[in-house]
Amino acid sequence: MTVGTKMHTTLNSLRSVHADLKTYALETDDQQAKQMFTDYANQIEQIKNGFEGRVNYIEQQEPQYQVYNQNNQNKQK
Repeated sequence: MTVGTKMHTTLNSLRSVHADLKTYALETDDQQAKQMFTDYANQIEQIKNGFEGRVNYIEQQEPQYQVYNQNNQNKQK
């Protein structure tokens, strides 16, 4: 697995965790738990946004890490 692929896998995991936490907050009736899940979702969103920025920066600096562009180019060949 390449660095680019690993980074995109991590980014997708962060997106999934963020969505799960938001879902937990919506599904619970316990106000304390709802607030806790919302706080955690906000923290993960900040981490996700920072990581996404890093992925974008690395892809600009090192084009070989552009996972989705490489996949599309390989399909066109």
